[in-house]
Amino acid sequence: MNRRECLALLGTVVALPLPALAQQPNAARRLGVLSVTAADDAIGQTRSMVLVEALAGHGLKERDNLKIDWRSGGGDRARIAQLADELIALKPDVLLAVGTPSVEELRQRTTTIPIVFAVVTDPVSQGFVDNLAHPGGNVTGFTDYDGPLAGKWLEMLTQVTPKVSRVFVVYNPATAPFAPLMLRTIEDAARALQVTVEPAPVHDAASIAALGLRKDGGLLVLPDFFTMANRGQLLAAIAQARVPAVFWSRTFVEEGGLMSYSTDSAEQLRRAADYIDRILKGARPADLPVQNPTKFELAVNLKAARECGVTLHPGLIALANDVIE
Repeated sequence: MNRRECLALLGTVVALPLPALAQQPNAARRLGVLSVTAADDAIGQTRSMVLVEALAGHGLKERDNLKIDWRSGGGDRARIAQLADELIALKPDVLLAVGTPSVEELRQRTTTIPIVFAVVTDPVSQGFVDNLAHPGGNVTGFTDYDGPLAGKWLEMLTQVTPKVSRVFVVYNPATAPFAPLMLRTIEDAARALQVTVEPAPVHDAASIAALGLRKDGGLLVLPDFFTMANRGQLLAAIAQARVPAVFWSRTFVEEGGLMSYSTDSAEQLRRAADYIDRILKGARPADLPVQNPTKFELAVNLKAARECGVTLHPGLIALANDVIE
């Protein structure tokens, strides 16, 4: 090779575009994570740990071959929107959206960066994907809700003594756009169970506190990042009312609530790590089907039962994955 040929070859290497260099096998890839929970919240910390471990199982190790940009909204919708802007500006290879508001904000800002979601309810009716089998676009992931789940929550309240004949359904209309879907399922189940169902929307501290006055029925708390972020006030109001309540997450039961029947969000994050790995290896989100939950867990708190003066059916206790004495 003469001097002129050598210089020409060097010029070709130097002119190699930076994005091409970034995609070399040994280069670190970049993952942006947007969650609705607060960074210092126990739930958020657990989910982060599960995700890191699951990614490592695929050979994706933080501070080695993977850069993770963590952002946590703390239940503040305006803050979540701001953090979505920050993540898009970092130009990650893939995004993980935990919770419905995270998906909404990220998909408004990009149609090209792949988005994997977890802990999201009814992504089809919310317009996140075309359908579960063929998502289309740049979004796919894992849902936290299966159709019969809402009816199961109501059924659990009928297995309480004294008998519950009226149930107030708690949710924030502004942050739970999927609530009408669940309410229809609950109302259908109510007719068979001979229970009266009444919506009890909440949107601020005052409306949550007002639940403490609802002493003539049970409470059913729907999945909603608002109810999770304000669970301390919610549990205090329910304790004041001294009525039975069923929740969508075992976190409420661990912190004093009566009972929950829920999907396993940690399992969703493990499965999301698999999709992230596949996308980084070249898979398209449009070709990865959205998957419904496969693992459910029942938790009951017998101390809470004693405090609100109710008895749980022995069959319900026997089926529980977690019994808090």
